[in-house]
Amino acid sequence: MSSQVLLFSALFAIAVGFFLLSCYLRFSLVTIGKPDNRFNELGQRFSNMLLYAFGQKRVVTRSYLFGLNHAVFFWCFLILLIANTEFLLHGLFPASVSLSLLPDILYFTLTFIFDIVSFFALVAVLIALGRRLFVPPKYIDARTYDAFVILGLVATLMLAFFTLHGSEIALGEERAALYMPVSAFMGNFILARLPGGTLTALVTAAWWVHAVALLGFLDYLPYSKHMHILTSIPNCFFKSLEKVNTQPREEFHKGSAYGVGRVDQFRWKDLFDSFSCTECGRCNDNCPATRSGKSLNPRLVIHNIKENLLHNGRQIGKGLEPALPLIGTCREGCVTETDLWECTTCGACMEVCPVFIEHVPKIVGMRRNLVEMKSTFPGEVQSLFENMENRSNPWGIIPAERGKWVTETDVPPFEKNQTECLFYVGCTGAFDTRNKRNTLALTNIFNNAGISWGVLGKEEKCCGDSLRRLGNEYVFEQMAKENAALFQDLGVKKIVTQCPHCYNTLKNDYRQFGLNLDVSHYSEFILDLIKAGKIKLKASAGLGRVVYHDSCYLGRYNGVYDQPRELIKLSSGHTPLEMERHRQRSFCCGAGGGHMWMEENADTRINMERVRQALQQKPDTICVCCPYCVTMIEDGLTDLKVTDNIAVLDLSEVIQRALV
Repeated sequence: MSSQVLLFSALFAIAVGFFLLSCYLRFSLVTIGKPDNRFNELGQRFSNMLLYAFGQKRVVTRSYLFGLNHAVFFWCFLILLIANTEFLLHGLFPASVSLSLLPDILYFTLTFIFDIVSFFALVAVLIALGRRLFVPPKYIDARTYDAFVILGLVATLMLAFFTLHGSEIALGEERAALYMPVSAFMGNFILARLPGGTLTALVTAAWWVHAVALLGFLDYLPYSKHMHILTSIPNCFFKSLEKVNTQPREEFHKGSAYGVGRVDQFRWKDLFDSFSCTECGRCNDNCPATRSGKSLNPRLVIHNIKENLLHNGRQIGKGLEPALPLIGTCREGCVTETDLWECTTCGACMEVCPVFIEHVPKIVGMRRNLVEMKSTFPGEVQSLFENMENRSNPWGIIPAERGKWVTETDVPPFEKNQTECLFYVGCTGAFDTRNKRNTLALTNIFNNAGISWGVLGKEEKCCGDSLRRLGNEYVFEQMAKENAALFQDLGVKKIVTQCPHCYNTLKNDYRQFGLNLDVSHYSEFILDLIKAGKIKLKASAGLGRVVYHDSCYLGRYNGVYDQPRELIKLSSGHTPLEMERHRQRSFCCGAGGGHMWMEENADTRINMERVRQALQQKPDTICVCCPYCVTMIEDGLTDLKVTDNIAVLDLSEVIQRALV
């Protein structure tokens, strides 16, 4: 055995041993998390992995040039994994493992592929370097030591590959020279004039540079943000099989800890998420809080969870108390209370994450700990909690007032086992003066359709959406159980809501309490009535240029995008205008996650940012499908002093104008 083989074998053993130990020390920390079944439906999970990890679906659909560049990186990495595995094995067993031992047709094909792919990988490195140096995106830390080390190592590997094979071609020792265009260019036009002895030394030097860079890359990987190379593929496999539009239930037992106040109180998948973050910054780029100038940074929330796990995981595993608080104000490894309360739970971060990190459940889990264990929350939320618990509405208005709007029009009460459809009005639709107009519009539409429908009137209670998203799971659970019992007692089978928050809560959250009803948002329900011929519309004039705003809880959370647009077209005669951020990338109005009831810094109001986006389309009418959005958009127009000649209409009002 030659001295080179002995030296490389020793280096290989040390490097691989260190790599395996590093992976064990890090990934074993995930086991301190709570159970979470992510091993069901293996066929569907395998399909998701192929589509989103290997197919890079989310990567290439956002920021086409740089998304495609990352996809090229990924596919090059997979292909060159074969070449680099052969390189390592050949270094250990030079006489018995080598691509050159293959038949010519197979050997020539593989060398051609590896040569071309190595060139693409080098070009991808140069594009990534150019982006970070000259056009760095605002939503990530582009010029980091970590990024340049990884890009430098990848570039070194590619250059060493071309130098090694180019030198062999210049020496006439590579029989596949005609099938390695890039290496042949290097050998025939750059290295050909060098003396034979120099070329031989260059072969050896390039080989060792490649070997050291490859093993160095391997050992650096677990300690860099590029650890996602190891975790992103399994994280796509473990992604939720359903839309992440609800929160896990809390189990209330005497003496138990509630919410997430320590890193081991997360589920194991939450902890694995933290290792899978690519730190691409897409969550920041789409977060309304971040983009409106607030301190919340979804990427750093996940990063700090990882750092907290690395800092505390070993101690917790030994039964010791964590040294670093999960929720606090330390420099790294803590999530601040301010960040937690600035989240609107809009889900934009989760919608764009290429590896399906679930940010919102983690944030709500930490909110629960603050609320239920520490009674720590923004001051204005105190009255909300008291009002909801005592009078089942955010304003604390006496329950008897909930049904007063019914006296203004012909509204039938819901009759047990007789009425087909329950119209669940919701708190805002019942109490808020502006949004009562939407409620009345819907009652006119339902009466026009001649269907069997009714309301609960003063018997209706809040669904509890804001309570759950603000972390008051205990009171939410009490309300959910009471509502579920009421619906079951009345024999309710079908519910129509006007508020997307009620819609999402009744449709998705209440399933955890055994209530599986047919729940529709009114946009879905009315469009079905039109298709069934029960409602006829005639395009109404006077709306002018209509721009549509997607509600987060209707669109991103439940996939209702087309129905409102089709109804606007039927009611106005024109396809609505689209803001730059629409459909899956829609920008929150700022009211979700309990923010409807919280104060916001006047300089960073999310609703004002969304209104500015709408004004870019020069609309005459801004159409929405949510009472919260109505309030926030109207307030935004007022704050920007541009209320003249711009109407904010709920879709129900638009449809009512077009009734035949």
